[in-house]
Amino acid sequence: MLFTTPFPITLVSGREARVVSLDGREYLDFLGDYTAGLSGHSNPIIAAAISEALGAGVALGGHTVLEEKFASLLSGRFPSLERLRFTNSGTEANLMAISTAIAATGRHRVLVFEGGYHGSVLSFGSPPNRINAPFDFIEAPYNGCERTLDLLSAHGGDIAAILVEPMLGSGGCIPADSAFLQLLRDWCSANGAILIFDEVMTSRLAPGGLQAAAGIRPDLTTLGKYLGGGLGFGAFGGRGDIMDRYDPRRAAPLAHAGTFNNNVLTMAAGIAVLSRVFTPDAVRPLNERGERLRTRLNALAEEGALPMQFTGIGSMMNVHMCAGPIMSYADTARGNAKLRELLHFDLLERGIWCARRGMFNLSLPMNELDLQKLIDAVGEFIAERAAFFNEASRSVE
Repeated sequence: MLFTTPFPITLVSGREARVVSLDGREYLDFLGDYTAGLSGHSNPIIAAAISEALGAGVALGGHTVLEEKFASLLSGRFPSLERLRFTNSGTEANLMAISTAIAATGRHRVLVFEGGYHGSVLSFGSPPNRINAPFDFIEAPYNGCERTLDLLSAHGGDIAAILVEPMLGSGGCIPADSAFLQLLRDWCSANGAILIFDEVMTSRLAPGGLQAAAGIRPDLTTLGKYLGGGLGFGAFGGRGDIMDRYDPRRAAPLAHAGTFNNNVLTMAAGIAVLSRVFTPDAVRPLNERGERLRTRLNALAEEGALPMQFTGIGSMMNVHMCAGPIMSYADTARGNAKLRELLHFDLLERGIWCARRGMFNLSLPMNELDLQKLIDAVGEFIAERAAFFNEASRSVE
């Protein structure tokens, strides 16, 4: 994912919303480390919290005050987390959530969605990921209510869990339709399956995550990325009756080990993020800026002569080089991959760092001038490349 032909760009430092490469070029960072860099680079509040924790010892090997405080802040921000456990990444969190659902229900199948990305061994793009964890997965089309219901009806008694992102993140920043999410909630409630919301990325999009914005309470939620303040972090949790299976005071509790699950540096960074950096009062303005930015970018695309649109919610968005609605991962296949790649390289030339697959994420240090730089760069791309693209398209025809 980080490798870019003909050679990858190597980064050596970052400050606020900018990164610097090994050859001395500065880039405005619209990648945001694939949403993990929400707080910006070298945030002084987070750095001070890490430094203070470091001075008291790193690997303490026991319970700490920091983990309890961080857990309380998380459950306060996301009320569906009646109980939670820490992991080292979002991938681990999703692995543990699936395993928990299987143990709780005694069933073995997991419904997932095309284009879903839940970690390096839980990826459902095209082509299929050959190193996925060996769970018994059933894939349904994202936002495809009719087909999803057909699959649920066919396999209902075997389905332990439905794992879904309330907006596809790596799959193209495609928001879930509210009726689609409600269908999943209602079916799980009626059939004894566990609904897992992967909010590793999307929890940044509203004060209580997208689950709060959608008004849907999942049984389990997974978290990661930005909540660790730039350090390795993950968490899974939800209904008390499910998570209490890990209570060591119970007979035959479920085991969940991990030397660094509660490491003091991540705990300290996470406390700083939730209590002082990405407070509820900071969530709304960041995502409102993202909404305005995406609206302006789409206006440029509509006025231009290129098939181009930006999808997403708030501070996360993705460009697609095609016209027409983008409701599923399959819809993204209509996009012109070469044109999207050209945008990536043109933006690099203009000093803007973004994902090669067209993902853009805002960070807290960004200001209106930074957003305008992206708007101007996209406008220049449209103006300069439209004639070339249209001529090439006519030649192909």
